[in-house]
Amino acid sequence: MGSTITTRVPDDIDKKIKNISRIEHLDKSTVVRRLLSKAVQDWQIDHVLDQYKDGKITIGRAAQMAGVPLREMIALAAKKGIPFQYDLDDLKEDFQAAESL
Repeated sequence: MGSTITTRVPDDIDKKIKNISRIEHLDKSTVVRRLLSKAVQDWQIDHVLDQYKDGKITIGRAAQMAGVPLREMIALAAKKGIPFQYDLDDLKEDFQAAESL
């Protein structure tokens, strides 16, 4: 199943969660799990894009680490104004990554 995490949230956040719960016809726990999952995914994408921007990893590796398709990662980088960096070494690395799938 998973682990239990207990936390306190400000009243305004609790009200927003209750509102989402009402609109989506879901219990609060499900809403919190979905929001937390989305926040973790967003953080992970931001993190790998920072690494890509700093030249630490390739765009292919960033996509792999974030668990998203390469095309989506390229679009996310463009949306954040991160210039496309791709050379022969990157191409070789991406081919190796694709072969391992």
